[in-house]
Amino acid sequence: MITPVPPASRDRRREADKEDAVASSDESTTAWALAARAGEPAAVERFVRALHPDVVRYVAHLSSDPQAADDLAQDTFLRALGSLHRFEGRSSARTWLLSIARRAVIDSYRYAAARPRLCGADDWSVAVEHAQPNGLPGFDDGVALLDKRREAFVLTQLIGLPYAEAAEASGCPVGTVRSRVARARATLIELLAEAEATPMAA
Repeated sequence: MITPVPPASRDRRREADKEDAVASSDESTTAWALAARAGEPAAVERFVRALHPDVVRYVAHLSSDPQAADDLAQDTFLRALGSLHRFEGRSSARTWLLSIARRAVIDSYRYAAARPRLCGADDWSVAVEHAQPNGLPGFDDGVALLDKRREAFVLTQLIGLPYAEAAEASGCPVGTVRSRVARARATLIELLAEAEATPMAA
């Protein structure tokens, strides 16, 4: 007699299969990164090609600017290839690269905030007042990422990193990543329910 698998078990099995697939691809990309560090040009190309989609997706979500994603991804790879000689393979190449991508996004916010902006208004003091954010914490508190729940969700659910590696990439404990993902899922469910309940305009 065949007994049906409970949905919770199926979800755990799917999660485990997903983590196994990520682990095998992480082993390959880490091996390519180490080979690239040793000076193999073909390994550099394979490393970049394998991780480029994940980096573009990650920086697009962190920056909330899909137009800037290609530039931020390019900056990430330039930084990574410049410091590849320091990569020792203690974490996966994907985790290492996504932590570099995170710093690239934060640095782009800092650069944009420090750069003077042109203003077409006659009264520049009014324009400056309107441009100032209200009640936001500093960059070190995470304003550059806008929403830490989104970062955790993107790393684990879209890019497919295991929770431990997502925690390492974002610089926080695993439990915090799990909590942020759970809150992000709850928010998404609420938003979807609201969207379904709202009647469409004719």
